[in-house]
Amino acid sequence: MELLSPINGRINSTFKKCNKFETKKFGAPVSVSCCLSGPSPQDEEGPFLIKSDWRSFRARLVAGEQASPLKELSAAAEYDGATCLLPITIGDKWAHTIHEPEKGCLLIATEKLDGVHIFERTVILLLSTGPVGPTGLILNRPSLMSIKEMRSSALDVSGAFSERPLFFGGPLEEGLFLVSPRGGGVERSGVFEEVMKGVYYGTKESVGCAAEMVKRSAVEAEEFRFFDGYCAWERQQLRDEIRAGYWTVAACSPTVIEQTSVGSVGLWEEILGLMGPRKVW
Repeated sequence: MELLSPINGRINSTFKKCNKFETKKFGAPVSVSCCLSGPSPQDEEGPFLIKSDWRSFRARLVAGEQASPLKELSAAAEYDGATCLLPITIGDKWAHTIHEPEKGCLLIATEKLDGVHIFERTVILLLSTGPVGPTGLILNRPSLMSIKEMRSSALDVSGAFSERPLFFGGPLEEGLFLVSPRGGGVERSGVFEEVMKGVYYGTKESVGCAAEMVKRSAVEAEEFRFFDGYCAWERQQLRDEIRAGYWTVAACSPTVIEQTSVGSVGLWEEILGLMGPRKVW
């Protein structure tokens, strides 16, 4: 994992004394190593790091960077002459700015897009950043009708999902859906693409598979969110728009974009509140 440059300086200076050591606190000796490249599988099994995905690990680093020097010193502990930071905890919901767009990040419209009807105060979830260019879904446009009422050609769905609300995902015509399953059926199916931990997306080609999973009670119909349309950019186009100040790029916890948040007009304000007054751009 490539860390943000302002974090590197402080983490390096903080961890420069931290070498491999053994702790006697837990009975049998446990070997602990400080690593700046990200959590290894054995790290996440250890007592000092919370089991989570790499985005949560990075969020704790960002929280540590934003903490005052006194708080950082108070979080340090001495073990056999080696200084190591104890893990910094983060809340259930978090969001922070990042420098470059990545899969699973958010694009948050700035005041420069005020007056642009489609994108004003939008929150866009980037589904991919592939070689063709980034694609994403607008998350905070309320749904006014169901799939059946909309009669969308982008999502030809009958039966299992016909009564589900249909949200506006962007100006380009294509049917997509998000699913945040409570069980592991979606992950095991291998049909849907994981965009962040516990959140998957699919296209109109995989709707049939999704309907079959609902019939088999592998997942509930209420766990799906359907979108008519999506957003897309050429790779350099999005970078230029970010540099021009049209978008703030942010990482967030999956709980920020949970199902109840999709279609909420207050999502834009909520994410800005989680990030606080500090902005990158």
